[in-house]
Amino acid sequence: MKVTLVGSVGNFLLVIFKFIAGFAGHSSAMIADAVHSLSDFVTDMIVLLFVNISSKPKDESHDYGHGKYETLATSIIGIVLLCVGVGLFWEGANKIYDFYFRGETLESPGNIALIAAIVSIIIKEALYQYTILVGKRQNSQAVIANAWHHRSDAFSSIGTMVGIGGAILLGEKWRVLDPLAAVIVSIFIVKVSFELVMPAINDLLEKSLPKEVEDEILSIVTESPEVKNPHNLRTRRIGNDIAIEIHIRMDGQMTVARSHTIMCEIERKLRQRFGSATHIGLHVEPIK
Repeated sequence: MKVTLVGSVGNFLLVIFKFIAGFAGHSSAMIADAVHSLSDFVTDMIVLLFVNISSKPKDESHDYGHGKYETLATSIIGIVLLCVGVGLFWEGANKIYDFYFRGETLESPGNIALIAAIVSIIIKEALYQYTILVGKRQNSQAVIANAWHHRSDAFSSIGTMVGIGGAILLGEKWRVLDPLAAVIVSIFIVKVSFELVMPAINDLLEKSLPKEVEDEILSIVTESPEVKNPHNLRTRRIGNDIAIEIHIRMDGQMTVARSHTIMCEIERKLRQRFGSATHIGLHVEPIK
């Protein structure tokens, strides 16, 4: 919550500064960059809302907790990024087409737009470093996704800086660098959006955990010599946590108390490895 609040304040101030610099400096690239920062501010609000919800414990209507709300937030952030990237690409491509094929003259951006781009790069990279550190430490998908949104804005500002700087320093024939930079940066933004959206969609669609993780689960389960033939393993993610369901076979003459002790030991090892909030469902069958 704290890191996202810090990011939202930074984004809000940058939005105001970039819009002023974009209009005052007659830079379409800076205005587009301001829109990108505005999308950052909106997604900060989404993260603040959904992370607060996802941290709630399970209740009567959510037996598995609220972890999927954070996955949903990650999806929304990725989709917003995708829309912004496509919008920047379309706007830049239209300006390039008008310049080369319609002979339209592009207006030279002002120095204030260049200063705004440099300031944005410094602030957004600092916000990325701070946010990614907290996101990894807290194992939060949405916070990590928001960190990459900060960095994508820094990348956008780098392209904006190059385009504006080239248009100012190299003369009228090179003013096309402004929209050209926006097009190149938009491709990186779209790439990052897919990297965020696809894992989140897989989680929402209950995709199984990777094979190496499932193999590790089977290895932990079979550490007990009394457990035989683990099968029907089913896994999935629930936000930042995982769910494990598996059938195991044990001696049919074993007492209920002994089988219960073995199952509790298996659950303890799995939670020690994958987190205390791991959902575990064990089903015992007699050895055939």
